[in-house]
Amino acid sequence: MSIDYWIEKSLILYRSIIFEIMSDLTKEEISRYSRQLLLPEIGKEGQVKLKSASVLIVGCGGLGCPCAVHLAASGIGKIGLVDHDKVELSNLHRQFLHTESRVGTSKANSIKESLNQLNSDVDYVVYDTKFNKTNAVDIIKEYDVIVDATDNAPTRYLINDASVVSGKPLVSGAALRFEGQLTIYHYNKETPCYRCLFPKPPVPGTVTNCSDGGVLGVIPGIIGSLQALEVIKIITGLEPSYAGKMLLFDGLAGSFRTVTIRGRSKDCAVCGDSPSIGHQLVDYEAFCGTPMCEENKSLKILAPEERLTCSEYKESVVDKDVPHLLIDVRPAVQASVFKLNHAYNIPLSKITNNDGMNNLKEMIEDKKVNKVYFICRRGNASQKACRFTKENLTDIDNIEFKDIIGGMTSWAKEIDTETPIF
Repeated sequence: MSIDYWIEKSLILYRSIIFEIMSDLTKEEISRYSRQLLLPEIGKEGQVKLKSASVLIVGCGGLGCPCAVHLAASGIGKIGLVDHDKVELSNLHRQFLHTESRVGTSKANSIKESLNQLNSDVDYVVYDTKFNKTNAVDIIKEYDVIVDATDNAPTRYLINDASVVSGKPLVSGAALRFEGQLTIYHYNKETPCYRCLFPKPPVPGTVTNCSDGGVLGVIPGIIGSLQALEVIKIITGLEPSYAGKMLLFDGLAGSFRTVTIRGRSKDCAVCGDSPSIGHQLVDYEAFCGTPMCEENKSLKILAPEERLTCSEYKESVVDKDVPHLLIDVRPAVQASVFKLNHAYNIPLSKITNNDGMNNLKEMIEDKKVNKVYFICRRGNASQKACRFTKENLTDIDNIEFKDIIGGMTSWAKEIDTETPIF
């Protein structure tokens, strides 16, 4: 047979394949996703599954941005975006779908705007609302796979419980400092949910988020991207890598480590044999003893007379040259970035041990003052420092210890707008 015969046969076969693919995918979609279509593990069937799938991303921040961008680029049909926060300048080093011009605007709407420029064929649904026990199940039940891209315990329990109740797999990620974690909860009947591993919440105040502990921007970028990969594998029928396992990433060491986690607990309150939690979800802030939103995370452990505002401190103490000590109890790394000129940095961690307390006592005696004020970032650590000092520094009489409400954040808003907020 001639070469022309085989060329014609090949063209007929090619046209039949293209026609078959185009019955589910448009010409533009074939072109856009061609590099994925070439993968035997994806192919036409996998791409159609992606097009037909829906994914809910709870949290449009450091994890949500990389996860969303890869899912949108891959051709997920519908992506839900949940976040009630506003874009802040401090977000931009890691939340790259937001821009300087969108500071102060809705994170969920901002991320949608960026994603729409990347792939306008995707159906983006924005939930610029507080995600809570009254709406979580109603939102989650509309999606195939759920992504937890949040950073606080109450919301993690809420997403977990609502996902289990709705029968949805949950791809969960976390990033802090130079480290990241990733796992898949409730993938099947054998894999655990979040409550199986952590039936009791952490003690309030013991969990650090990136706002307090810091994070290198690339870390959530890596974890969020891997979350997207796991979502794609789940949707296309490929075996996910981290169901029943947990990925531990150490950015400083450049190492990835996978550990096996224990299976589903038959005593779990939400996915166990006799669950006590159903569609009527619990009060997660009360359960964890901490608020979901950072803006509401304000301790009140001192009496009103033990505190004063930044304006009161400036007008009644600083402007009148009243002898006093101002103790900045933030970690040294924060104080090294910026602190008030007349402040002395003694971190809370040092105040609560003998060395720091002895140092403070020596300063009081050396400066011959009877007024000591504590300041921190937002007014929480300074309250702890004030109370601890009052209770433990009892061998010096007639000393007034007070906390400055709102810390350096309030100082920047009320007194000096040139003070950086971080």
